[in-house]
Amino acid sequence: MPSEAGKSLQHNAPLVEAASSSFVILAAIFAAVGGLLFGYDTAAISGAIIFIKQQFSLSTFPEELAVSMVLVGAATAALGGGRLSDYLGRRATLIVTSVIFVAGALICAFAGSFNVLLVGRVIVGIGIGLASTTVPVYISEVAPPKARGWQVSLFQLAITIGILVAYVVDYAFAPSGGWRWMLGLAAVPGLLLGLGMLYLPESPRWLAGHGHNEKALKILSRIRGNSDVSVELKEIQESLAASGQQGHWSDLFRPAVRPALIVGIGLAVFQQITGINTVIYYAPTILQRAGISSASGAILATAGIGVVNVLMTLVSMWLVDRMGRRPLLLTGTAGIAITLGILGFAFLRPGGALAEVAVVTLMAYVASFAISLGPIFWLLISEIYPLRIRGFAEGTAAAANWSANLVVSLTFLTLVESLGPTRTFWLYALFAIAAWIFSYYLVPETKGRTLEEIERSLHGKATAS
Repeated sequence: MPSEAGKSLQHNAPLVEAASSSFVILAAIFAAVGGLLFGYDTAAISGAIIFIKQQFSLSTFPEELAVSMVLVGAATAALGGGRLSDYLGRRATLIVTSVIFVAGALICAFAGSFNVLLVGRVIVGIGIGLASTTVPVYISEVAPPKARGWQVSLFQLAITIGILVAYVVDYAFAPSGGWRWMLGLAAVPGLLLGLGMLYLPESPRWLAGHGHNEKALKILSRIRGNSDVSVELKEIQESLAASGQQGHWSDLFRPAVRPALIVGIGLAVFQQITGINTVIYYAPTILQRAGISSASGAILATAGIGVVNVLMTLVSMWLVDRMGRRPLLLTGTAGIAITLGILGFAFLRPGGALAEVAVVTLMAYVASFAISLGPIFWLLISEIYPLRIRGFAEGTAAAANWSANLVVSLTFLTLVESLGPTRTFWLYALFAIAAWIFSYYLVPETKGRTLEEIERSLHGKATAS
């Protein structure tokens, strides 16, 4: 017969599990504030650039630089950020990230010259790069398998909320041309991220990988409630023992890792070259070209696009652990290709109802992205890499993402001037078709599987090939 303590434990199990579930959700929410900063700092420039261009009398290339220097910092930090989180730990890296975000935001807000503004943008980019490599990994390593999809997708939801908040702030300060406030207010969530992470634990998988098994067991017990966490810890330890404790850059090119590397980098590049950040960074500019003459009107229409982005990301979070990753990815990527094609046709006949068509089509495009390449990319690269190299493998994928983002952002206005908006959007549509083909043949389904099961399946695929 069970003891009185055992009866009490069984009786209180739902309460324990509910508390642990709440704890994991709280950890995911606080970590995802890094995504909110990511979204805010990338989108705030869309409204600010209209006034920065006027204040500093910028031509096309300096305007592209003002938008894109954040990506230089992001790509650089993403490449090294994964290694940093493997060395310092996920939690410590996110605390450092919060300090960088605050510093960069304040430099941008008080910039006395265009060059100082560029420096501030690079520093902000470093914070974004670190957040993009560390937050999804941290959440994936504390979340239970059945809920990992939507919890990691909190990062993408936070990005979309950050983008929407940036658009609203831009609209609020547009009448006064207050671009310094637009960029400087990022310091507030930066502080929130740092304060939140001070009270959250380190990833148990990182602790196990660095020999802190007792701490890992304690934290696993805390975040799994009444589950038998010794089984999960043993699986983590066996995974580490099978692959070796320390990973190296050369491990990225081993046959066992190569399928994951190809998927991660491929999705990283396709997420950007299908044009999403031309919308995030330049939506007011695009809409002004489509016929919305005032800066405030263009920014307000862009805020509507931001609302769609948030709502459809919520839909994706609801579906990702029900439908799976692949169906959402394939459906959304097809929608991206179709809407880009329509947007190209809309610009064939400027004037008339073009502004309305452009707004509706951009909303449909963002909706398609928000259920597919937006969240699924960040989710998959937090799932598919072996534990020993997870940090810098995801950093490699994130660096590829930011590098592609930089190329697209630096070339968008130039492409529009040389090819025209129609051919530019059709070029992105071709890339979307290629992304669909890539996803259909190469992207695995990871729904409901532990990180160790995913690693074993990809290893088996590599061995079979």
